[in-house]
Amino acid sequence: MQVVSLILTTFNSAGNLSRTLQSIEMQDYSAIEVNIKDGGSKDETLSIIKKYEQESRFHVNWVSNSDKGIYDAMNQGYALATGDILVFFNDLFLMPDAVSKMMAAIEADEGCVGAHADLVYATDEKVVRYWKMGPQKSLYAGWMPGHPTLFLKKEIYEKYGLYDDSYKIAADYEFMIRFLKDGNTLAYLPETIIRMYYGGTSTSDAESYALSLKEGHRAVKSNGLKAAWWIDFLRTCRVLLQFIKKK
Repeated sequence: MQVVSLILTTFNSAGNLSRTLQSIEMQDYSAIEVNIKDGGSKDETLSIIKKYEQESRFHVNWVSNSDKGIYDAMNQGYALATGDILVFFNDLFLMPDAVSKMMAAIEADEGCVGAHADLVYATDEKVVRYWKMGPQKSLYAGWMPGHPTLFLKKEIYEKYGLYDDSYKIAADYEFMIRFLKDGNTLAYLPETIIRMYYGGTSTSDAESYALSLKEGHRAVKSNGLKAAWWIDFLRTCRVLLQFIKKK
């Protein structure tokens, strides 16, 4: 059985961390490793992590030290992981067989380098945005998998490197372009498996959206894709459509 390494990044995250860990603990897939990179929290985050380490049925690795931001923290979290499949995860699994279904999708597609699925962005009160990109399409169509749902073979990180922390918001997008532009394929699970906490770095306000678009354009250009503005336009259209509830 392949080991799935979940990589969490935390900083004063006590409000959401317990719920995230509970959603991991309910998973029916037995070969899970939980890796937590904390940025030196001053709230109850470390107490929650220590308690979880003692009580979890999964193997837990964690470290708390300073970092230069979310993507540097993710890169440090990667260094903790020893599994075959890596998942950067800070949100909520919506069903106990989410990991099992994703692993089944990967194992059913011999040529894939990982898998992706659907997700929702939500506050405690309501769903704000629906992410449903569907099966893999061309990057030139503005298609991009939801990074929070990305289950990826470790060999892809070994080949393509980690996240470029010179980006403030779009390093995950740049990384995905980096390996997808070479023709690597992802299996697709057509189910909503994750609820993402709405209001993070890239979803907090209009200024964040503007920076995301700017960095997204840079990511496209830096990876040598042509017609960058057209890709930007189509990707923006796809994002806007995500705010319309799918019937």
